[in-house]
Amino acid sequence: MSDPYTTVIGLEVHVQLATRSKLFCGCSTQFGAEPNTQTCPVCIGMPGTLPVLNRRAYELALKTAIALNCNIPETTKWDCKQYYYPDLPKGYQISQYDLPMSADGFLDISDPQGQFEPQRIGIIRAHLEEDAGKSIHDEVAGRADSEIDLNRTGTPLLEIVSQPDLRSPAASRVFLQELKLLLSYLEVSDCNMQEGSLRVDANINLHLEADGQRLATPIVEIKNMNSFRAVQRALEYEASRQYRAWQETGQQLGQAPKQTRGWDEAAGITRPQRSKEESSDYRYLPDPDLVPVATSREQVEQIRQSLGELPATLRTRLIEEDHLKPYDAGVLVNQGRALVDYYRAVVTKCKQAKIAANWVTQDILRELKERDLTIAQLPFSADRLAELIGALQQGLLPSTRAHEVFALMLGDNLTLTEAIGRLDIEQVDDSALIALCQELIDSNPKVVADVQGGKQQAIGALIGQARKKNPNVDPGRVRTICLELAGKC
Repeated sequence: MSDPYTTVIGLEVHVQLATRSKLFCGCSTQFGAEPNTQTCPVCIGMPGTLPVLNRRAYELALKTAIALNCNIPETTKWDCKQYYYPDLPKGYQISQYDLPMSADGFLDISDPQGQFEPQRIGIIRAHLEEDAGKSIHDEVAGRADSEIDLNRTGTPLLEIVSQPDLRSPAASRVFLQELKLLLSYLEVSDCNMQEGSLRVDANINLHLEADGQRLATPIVEIKNMNSFRAVQRALEYEASRQYRAWQETGQQLGQAPKQTRGWDEAAGITRPQRSKEESSDYRYLPDPDLVPVATSREQVEQIRQSLGELPATLRTRLIEEDHLKPYDAGVLVNQGRALVDYYRAVVTKCKQAKIAANWVTQDILRELKERDLTIAQLPFSADRLAELIGALQQGLLPSTRAHEVFALMLGDNLTLTEAIGRLDIEQVDDSALIALCQELIDSNPKVVADVQGGKQQAIGALIGQARKKNPNVDPGRVRTICLELAGKC
C-alpha cells in the first residue's frame, strides 16, 4: 500500500576536503589532536589578521563540482555568514552566498534492489566555506559543562546542496552512498563520518491532497545523523510524524513555522531544537578581506579531462562490455577503483569476465575482509588468479578442487603448479572417466530408471560416488557422461 502523501527531501552534505592545512591559514587539519592546539590568530579571529585562500582546497572543490556536472562561473566571491555561537570565534563564517563557485549540477542514482526507478537528482550548488569549532558537552559527569575545541575552526568544507528531488528515505540513502563513492574515486575526502569528514543535514516535508487542494507541511531540517542508515531512519520517522501531525491539526499545520529537529539515535525519534533560519537571518555581506577567484575555461577542461572513469560510467561499461549483472558490477565498483583495476587485470589475462567477477567479488573480497587488507596489500596478484581461472577453463583443474588450490597458493605463497602437486591433483583422461561412469551406471540400476523416468536430478548420486572414487574428476563431465550412458540403457 502506497503512502497517502508525497515525501519531498533535499540534502545538505558537508564534505571536509583532504588538505593538510585549513582554508584560510596554515594550521593543521589532522584529526585527534589535543583540543585547541591547532589554532592561530587567523582561524580564531584575532583583530588585524587576514585570511589567505588555500589553493589546494579550491582545486579539490573545483574537481568535485565538475564531477557533479555543475556549471562553473568565471568568477566567485566570498561572503560573511553572520551568527553568534560559542564555537564561532569571529562571530561569522566565511562562506559563499550569491555567487558560489558552482551551481546547477546533477548526480544520477539507481537502486540495484529495485525499490525505485533510476533518477537524476539535481545539485543546486556546491560551495566552499570554513568549518566552525566543536562544542563538547560533559553531561556524563553530571555537571553538564560545555567546553569549546577550536581545532576544526577554519577547516575547508565543500557544502553540496541537492534539489528537493528525492522522494523516499531509501533513495536518499542511495544518493549519499553514490555521492560518497564519487568523492572516494576523486580522492578529495576520506568521507569518515565518525571523524566529521562527511556530515549530512536533511530537509523534509510532505505534499498532500485535501479538499481538492495540494497542500504541504512545513519544511523540517534534521541534524545530528552520524551514518547513512541514521539518515534513512530519521527521514522515515519524520515523514510519519509529520503525517500524524497533519491528521491531528489539518491545514493549520501548514501555517506553522519551519523548524530544525535533532535525531535521537537511541530513542529512534526526532526532537525539536529551534525554529529554522532563513538566509536573511544570517545577514550575508561580502568579505572585505578576500579577493574574488577567477576560473578559466581552460582550467575547467583540464580538470575535466583528468577525472578518469567515474563510478556511474564504470558500472555501465562493466555491464555492457563484460556482460556482468548489475549487482556484480555494483559490488566491484562500490569497493573502489583499485579493486576494479585488479578485476580488469585478471580479465585481460584470462578473457573470462563473468568467472573473474565471481572470484573477485566472492573469494578475493572474503580474504581482504578476513585479513583486514587492501587489494594492494593482498599477496595474490591478478596474474596468479588469471592463471588459476585458465587452468579451470582448460580442464587442468577440477572445479571441486579450485578453492583448495586457491587457499594453498595464497596461504603458503605457492605457484599453481606447486599447489596442484602438493594436493596430488591429476587430470583424469576421458577414457578413464567414461570407464568410471559406466561402472557407476552398471551398479546403480535404480538411478538409471529414475533418470529414464524423467528425474535427471537423480544423477547427482552418481556424481557423489564418482568423487569418492576419484576426487579429481570434473563433476560437470561426470554428469554429462552418466546422462548419456543412462539414456542408452
